[in-house]
Amino acid sequence: MKHSLDAIRLMCPMPVIRLSQKINELEVGDTIEITATDPGVKHDIPAWCRVHGHSVLDVEEKDDQIILLVEINKV
Repeated sequence: MKHSLDAIRLMCPMPVIRLSQKINELEVGDTIEITATDPGVKHDIPAWCRVHGHSVLDVEEKDDQIILLVEINKV
């Protein structure tokens, strides 16, 4: 199942904190699309995913937004 997380206008470390809270609602195999404006998420979220065993499937930049697609590999 695909989920979304709006982290627009949130600064570090809030996008990662919101993602870690949202993960509790998801199941293995789900994906979550995170939309953020803090450029730090391009490094922070992939690093968090590596530590917690999730996969970043895509990182895309559109105008002033960064959109990351993360697959949940464990809960």
